[in-house]
Formats: sequence, C-alpha cells, structure tokens
Amino acid sequence: MQHLLYWLLFASTRVLLLLFAVTTSALSQTCTVSMPAVVFGSVNVLTGAAVDTTSTVTVVCSGGTAGGQRICISIGAGSANDATSRQLTGPASAKTRFDLYKNSARTQLWGSWVTGYNVSGVQVDVPRNSTTPVTVYTRFFASQQTAIPGAYSSTFAANPHIRYGNLAAAVCPTGGRTATTSTSATATVINSCNVSATSVNFGSSGVLTSNKDATGTLTIQCSSTLPYTVSLDGGNSGASDPTQRKMAFGANTVTYGLYRDAARTLPWGATIGVNTASGTGSGLAQNLTVYGRIAPQTTPQPASYSDTIIVTVGY
Repeated sequence: MQHLLYWLLFASTRVLLLLFAVTTSALSQTCTVSMPAVVFGSVNVLTGAAVDTTSTVTVVCSGGTAGGQRICISIGAGSANDATSRQLTGPASAKTRFDLYKNSARTQLWGSWVTGYNVSGVQVDVPRNSTTPVTVYTRFFASQQTAIPGAYSSTFAANPHIRYGNLAAAVCPTGGRTATTSTSATATVINSCNVSATSVNFGSSGVLTSNKDATGTLTIQCSSTLPYTVSLDGGNSGASDPTQRKMAFGANTVTYGLYRDAARTLPWGATIGVNTASGTGSGLAQNLTVYGRIAPQTTPQPASYSDTIIVTVGY
C-alpha cells in the first residue's frame, strides 16, 4: 500500500507540471509589423497643390490571451526632418516637405513614443491570432514651387516600431515585447512650365503716319533651375519676319512687329537661338515684356484689327 501511494503522488506531480507548461504557452504572443514604401509618384510642384496618398502598417499577431493584444505603433522622423515636418532629400541635398498622419483629414500627426518625434504614435487593439491593417495617411506639402526637379527620398530604419503585450488597462506605450521593420518614402519632382499672356493693345489711331507703340506681358513659370526658351509664331498670316506680322479686318491689314527690347531693335520670333527669348526657371512666376510697334504705313479703312499669336515655351 505504501508503494502505491508514492506512485500516485508522482503521477499527480507530472500532471501539474504539464498543466503549467500549457498555461505558459497560451499566455505568450508574437507580433510582427510591415509597411510598404510611401510613393508620391511624379509631382508637379508648380501647381502649388498638396499631393496626398496612403500606405498601410500591417500587424500580424499569434498566441496571447483570448482578450487580444494592445499594439503601440511608432513611426519616427525618417532620415531627414526639422521642427516643421519630415523631409525628403533630393538633388544636391535639396529638401522637400511631407508628413504622416493618423486621420484622413491629415490633422493628427503620426509620431513616435520611442523618440518623441511628433509626440506619439497610434494605439490599436487587435484580436488574438489576427492580421490587422492600419492606414497611414500621407501628404507631400503644398506651396513647394521652388523645389528642384529630381528624385527625392527618405528612409525609415527600424520604423515602424511596435511595442505590444496582452490587452490590459494600461494605455500606450505599454507591453513588454517589441518588433520593427524598415520602410521609405519617395517622390519625383518633374520638369514643367506654365505660360499666360496679356494682349498687346495698340488702342485707337486716326492715321498711321508715325510709330505707334504698345506692350504686353508674358508670365512664365518654370521649374527651378530649368532653362527655357520663349517663341512667338508669325500670327494668322504666318509671317516669317517677326516685324511683318499682320492684324486683319477682312481683306484689309495693318503691319506690325513684336520685339524683345524697349528700343524695338530685337525682333521676337520663333527661331531658337536667333530671335527667341530665354531664361532659367525659379519655380515662381517671371514676367517678360513683349514690345509691339506699328510703323508708319498706308492707313486702311477704319475698323477693329486683330491677330492671334501662339506663345511656345520650350524646355
């Protein structure tokens, strides 16, 4: 009888040890995090508009308690930033600005509990054995017209960073386990130009016995550091000589010229390198004056005379 009692006690001990091992396994959890690159694509900064896109942080968890896990997701500043925003680095170390947000209105910055950048990250409660996507709202900032064209990027080493544990009352940052991944953000600022014009209005005249002068304005906006040329075609008459364009009323015409200088000695035409204007973009609007002149000539019948000139900006 004494030998039987010892055997029962030993068996009971083995059962208790086995139950303890199962309970420990059920309480453990493992979570991982991933995030694809933030890609703003080709950006025309001359519009002055912001460019919005999104990325997704994906958290995959297994194990843990039936109540789930509390995940604290931090995303740091990236490889460049200042007190204003995160930054992308481009040609010759030029910078453009962007940021990451928690909400679609892009009013709540997504930061890091780890570094304190933008104060805090995002708290997410997830079920046990789950895959949870969390949207990251991103914005390439508006009003960056002077950005130099080229490829821009920022790297996020070991970010996003998650801290996690079984779900409890404690708010983020909480939990005793961590995991990280790495990601990036990219944008390509493209070369572009815009042009607008005001008319060259010679007003009213009785007889064309002396020079009649007037001016108009071309407004050119080209990407920063981008060389450009500005050509004026021959008008409706297709004049090859920029000083011999024609304003018309029916079959009647008035001959006039367009010039690049106030003295009206440099005709403005469409032969690049000969009679066109040139400049280098700054990203901001640049005004060029078009100087017009009606030279003395036989006065045609009274009427309203006009012509249409096509302005071409080459870059």
